[in-house]
Amino acid sequence: MITVAGMTTQSNAAGTWMPVLANAPDLSGGGLILLSDGTVLCKSYSGGTDGLGNIWNKLTPDIHGSYANGTWSSIAPMINTRLYFSSQLLMDGRLYVAGGEYGTGGSAGEVYDPLTNTWTATPSPLGRVSDGNSEMMPDGRVLQALVTGTLKLTSIYNPKTNTFVAGPTCKGIHNESAWMKLPDNSVLFVDRLSTASERYIPFRNAWYVDGVVPVALYDAYGYETGGAVLLPNGKAFFIGSTGKTALYTPTGTETKGTWAAGSVVPGSNGAPDAPMAMMTDGKVLHLASPIPTSANHFPSPTTFYEYNYLTNTHTQINAPTGATSINEPCYVFTLLDLPDGNVLFAYQGSSQYYIYRPSGAPLAAGKPIISYYSQDGCGKYTLTGTKFNGISEGASYGDDWQMNTNYPMIRLTSGSTVYYARTYNWNSCGVSTGSLVTTTNFTIPASVPAGTYSMEVTANGIGSDQIPFDYTPARSADLNADNVVDSSDMGLMLLEFGDCVNCPADLNFDNVIDSSDVGLLLINEGPCL
Repeated sequence: MITVAGMTTQSNAAGTWMPVLANAPDLSGGGLILLSDGTVLCKSYSGGTDGLGNIWNKLTPDIHGSYANGTWSSIAPMINTRLYFSSQLLMDGRLYVAGGEYGTGGSAGEVYDPLTNTWTATPSPLGRVSDGNSEMMPDGRVLQALVTGTLKLTSIYNPKTNTFVAGPTCKGIHNESAWMKLPDNSVLFVDRLSTASERYIPFRNAWYVDGVVPVALYDAYGYETGGAVLLPNGKAFFIGSTGKTALYTPTGTETKGTWAAGSVVPGSNGAPDAPMAMMTDGKVLHLASPIPTSANHFPSPTTFYEYNYLTNTHTQINAPTGATSINEPCYVFTLLDLPDGNVLFAYQGSSQYYIYRPSGAPLAAGKPIISYYSQDGCGKYTLTGTKFNGISEGASYGDDWQMNTNYPMIRLTSGSTVYYARTYNWNSCGVSTGSLVTTTNFTIPASVPAGTYSMEVTANGIGSDQIPFDYTPARSADLNADNVVDSSDMGLMLLEFGDCVNCPADLNFDNVIDSSDVGLLLINEGPCL
């Protein structure tokens, strides 16, 4: 490998590509979402009457935790068809989607509940969302860009009340930009067709002018740019459709950060709507294609690179097919960080998915730390520790897709058997949270048998040290499901007193409701956590 002036010649001594062995039921429609139970939702082109799709295929890892050997199914169809739209996994584990550059959902939102397999419409987002950006706020609300009017407007979605309110107006045009979250929870982007940047400060609910970028990231034809990720060294890395890159150093306060030029993407390539993903070893997997021209805003072919922030260099790697490139523009591909440390690759119009395994060891700086776990009387666990959100938000694309994974995933192993718990009610949706105490609730799937397991929490694929987890299926003492164990639940238990097979009030599973069950209920008396 030869490096000259921050540019690196082709080398294939990097990670490893592998196919997902079973093809998806439908052709990929681009979007990728990691649910908090370890399954992956993949937007397809199926469903609806306009060819843009409202069906998500679901990839479930096999019993050994392998996504490459996983199985496919489909969830309930969305209310609207959508192509290129906003998406965020909410802190309660539900999925928010809004807009669509194409399809029937351009000015509509909806929320998916994986527990009931249902979609619920939101009210109007207060304007057309189209392919606008979105970002999670510290309190669990969603900051939503609106692609309408001045192209500077936003709204804010509250998932607890299913309502939108007007958000703060940006200083410059946010359309086509890439938003990214910094460790202070502020949101940074570069104004379209400009070298000006700005930041959203959550506790002030306002956008502020930030530093000037020393290079042009947007092309003058399609006005496109690439993605952005937070690097392990604390700097933000942006790739432009021009092939130029920029590095931003935050101050951690409201004071403006500083920008510097990064290395140029090799081979006269750029990133007009191109995916990238922070990997567990700290390198960034990113895609690029020839720099746009007035005659062709989205040229082919697409080439694949690893960016090394330690050397500020790009190393070309093979495409998933084994060739040096794929004869398609880079906007048709998406990436997603998986909880096992690999990266999922999707190709619009194809039912074949691939997985990329990085070659380096996971970064110790991104390793979550488990302090302890507890269980309440309502069948719910709480896990407490630090660094449950990872270094960065994971993968990035820009305005057309958001596929963040900066939330805790819990994996249980016994020998070669792997299960994922379902996490929800995270207390943080930040990045690089350091010593902040982070918590999550979790539940164990009904398919998990009793036994002793090794538990670890992963963030963007980096796993914690394992701790022992002794699991015995338990029934909730909250018999009337009102989130409090009280005399009402005791009354329901006494109604079933005596022999009772498979009854909800039989808390110790001995097929009789007696004083032992009453004792368990009394121990758990009070509100559910």
